[in-house]
Amino acid sequence: MTAALGSEIRVPLPDGKSLRAALSLPAEPGLHPGVVVLHEAYGLNGDIRGIAHRFAENGYVAIAPDLYSHGSKARCLTRVMLDTYTGAGDKTLDDIEATRAALAERPEVDPERIAVVGFCQGGGFALAFAGRGGVQAVAPNYGVVPRRRGSLDNICPVVGSYGGRDRFVGAKEAAKLERALTELGVPHDVKVYENVGHSFMGQHENLLMRLPNPLHPGYSEPEAEDAWRRILDFFARHLG
Repeated sequence: MTAALGSEIRVPLPDGKSLRAALSLPAEPGLHPGVVVLHEAYGLNGDIRGIAHRFAENGYVAIAPDLYSHGSKARCLTRVMLDTYTGAGDKTLDDIEATRAALAERPEVDPERIAVVGFCQGGGFALAFAGRGGVQAVAPNYGVVPRRRGSLDNICPVVGSYGGRDRFVGAKEAAKLERALTELGVPHDVKVYENVGHSFMGQHENLLMRLPNPLHPGYSEPEAEDAWRRILDFFARHLG
């Protein structure tokens, strides 16, 4: 048996609106851990759906919200981008919390075993969200460390992956995260893959990836598969 491909659902929000999301379920019945999958700047695309499906194949109920669907796309895109680059993000984090709550309420999910994983923009939001408490593990992949003082004080165990050739969200962000988690005494596994750049786990391609770019973005299977192994092993240890 294989996990079911993601289905479209709506995540209810406190203001009466809702988020579009993709839900992937494991093939086996029973009570499963859950994971919230947060997308890159490209939004909820086929690549992110595939990542959610892979988590389902490994026994997780996975939900990937479209953070650009809380209202008109143009306004949502602008708000989420501002939240990303200003480091504020409270409205976006509230939408992620609504997603976590919807996941926790599903009959297939153990609400005490929920993780969050994010990529690029989503990696930064994953760290900021986990810093609020309420999840048991977090996997930021090439995500910016929150600048707000005390934002990581309540964070859960962290498994992070960064590209050494990424000049913006690479080794410097990894080192900053490593220092913060060590000072807090939080269990963590933060790794820099020296030979790859940004988005090395994502198979989404666009024109930006073909141009000279200080991010040096692009998929690399060996590093991506090693990161997947570390994430799944780490989640298994901390979610049971």
